[in-house]
Amino acid sequence: MYSHEVNALITLIEDPDETIYKQVSSELKNYGESIIPQLEQYWELTDFGPLFQTRLEELISTIQYEGVYNRLKAWKNSSDKDLLEGALIINKYQYPSYDEAELRRTISKIRQDIWLELNDNLTAFEQVRVFNHMFYNHHGFKGNRDNYHQPQNSFLTDLVASKCGNPLSLGLLYTYLANSLDMPIHGVNLPSHFILCFMDFHPFDAELGLDREDADVLFYINPFNAGTILQKEEIDDFLQKQNLPQDERFYRPCPNMEMIARMLNNLIHAYIAASNDDKVRELRTLQSLLLEKEG
Repeated sequence: MYSHEVNALITLIEDPDETIYKQVSSELKNYGESIIPQLEQYWELTDFGPLFQTRLEELISTIQYEGVYNRLKAWKNSSDKDLLEGALIINKYQYPSYDEAELRRTISKIRQDIWLELNDNLTAFEQVRVFNHMFYNHHGFKGNRDNYHQPQNSFLTDLVASKCGNPLSLGLLYTYLANSLDMPIHGVNLPSHFILCFMDFHPFDAELGLDREDADVLFYINPFNAGTILQKEEIDDFLQKQNLPQDERFYRPCPNMEMIARMLNNLIHAYIAASNDDKVRELRTLQSLLLEKEG
């Protein structure tokens, strides 16, 4: 649609005048992510020299990052803050060209397999037992104990492909699938570990925009350990060993935005360990976007 105009701008990318390059770069960024295929075509098929290639790579990366930032901002401002959508946005940060529709289809297939094994006559414990069998045994998901702190554990693409993840990524997928099957399971932001809780009914009313404080926790679930059932006393013991108070926040379900913010925090620490300063800076910007108060 704007191929000729874009082509003219692209040819100026390697202009030695920094002022001209900044102007060209700014104009190309205004096209947003829709321009990336054309930029990638130039990157693959032309050879204008190392300066052109370097600037083109940086431009593509910047446009992709701004796309993630804007999408995350829209998600933050949305009314429902869909959990899968939030995780897909973080996934796009690492895998900007990955086919999200295919990833959604894979997750939908997992949901379908679990749904076929459930029925309305099951108790809460029985529902979780069936879910666990399908999720961990049939589909093979498990905690990545060998490479616990690797950043790949936090991305849906890697989780679905390898079936290995950390407590949060496993818990996030578990929660999304359970909620899609009308099972009142939600994340619990326990320090140093992420667990789930099975409520007597859903505690969040997205339509009314409020939390239901009268919802009670029936039991807890450890997504990193094959969905093992936990009781409140075990959470008490865990907090005591960590020298942490028995704060109500550590026993109650957390909103989806806290889960996505924690996922970003996990990635920040992973990339600090890997000495990847650029990713740490970008991820901290995304995290700040979620944590900043509106207004």
